[in-house]
Amino acid sequence: MTRIYSAILIFLFSASLLAQTRTFAGTDYSQGIVFVMENNQIVWQHKAPDSNDLWVLPNGNILFTTGHGVLEMTRQNDTIFHYESKSPVFACQRLKNGNTFVGECTTGRMLEISPKGKIVKEVCILPEGVKEKGFAFMRNARRLDNGHFLVAHYGPQCVTEYDTNGKEVWKLDVPGGPHSLTRLPNGHTLIAVADKDQNPRIIEVTADGKTVWELSNADIPGKPLKFLGGFQYFSDGRILITNWTGHVNPKEKVHMLLVDRQKKVLYSLENTPGLKTMSSVYSMDVPAGVASYH
Repeated sequence: MTRIYSAILIFLFSASLLAQTRTFAGTDYSQGIVFVMENNQIVWQHKAPDSNDLWVLPNGNILFTTGHGVLEMTRQNDTIFHYESKSPVFACQRLKNGNTFVGECTTGRMLEISPKGKIVKEVCILPEGVKEKGFAFMRNARRLDNGHFLVAHYGPQCVTEYDTNGKEVWKLDVPGGPHSLTRLPNGHTLIAVADKDQNPRIIEVTADGKTVWELSNADIPGKPLKFLGGFQYFSDGRILITNWTGHVNPKEKVHMLLVDRQKKVLYSLENTPGLKTMSSVYSMDVPAGVASYH
């Protein structure tokens, strides 16, 4: 009986470790698709050129960027929300009021859009007198609960927080180029860094810019990290991270990792049929009582 009980505990513990990896939505930047994967099999996909950001909404729909816009789709391929832009778009977010945040890259416009596609609020973060920036100006962005905007400036290699009028209120230099970010409940900022300095990593920084946690190739055998993209942080301390390999195209590809606060790799998605590169992820298997931040 003791052996059976122990075996059950081991099984349940192992299952809980991998809970965030059974079913998830992801973006394949190289193939220009978003997809849902269940048990290592793609069960749904939709065209989405240059997609870099996506969410699985509480109703099960997928909200994602499409290169020059944002779509919300059902798993039955019904379009619920659609916004199209002349600017590259790499950031989207469903807001608590039901509207959708969209970050336009080259125009620097931070938009709030109604379910019917009407722009209800627009804030420009470009410097005064500047009408347009380049393709690398920004990647991921989030609207915070206080109405501010947290922006990953990939080309300029910095993260900047702007107030509701587009004025800079906080800035952090991030050598290597930040790609994705989120603000945690403790006020810290979690940032995924690309490959401009050949040191892809994810860092947690305080409001005064101090790095209090970092994961890089120095922490993982085999040095698999190439360019860290979209991620999902869980309140139990685990992080689901995408590892984009498009710049180097290695023979052995590690697309995604689940890592704990002790920097232990709990799971990795490698050399998966049907995938070329992953640039963002959103788990559909968040354990009960665990909050997630994306």
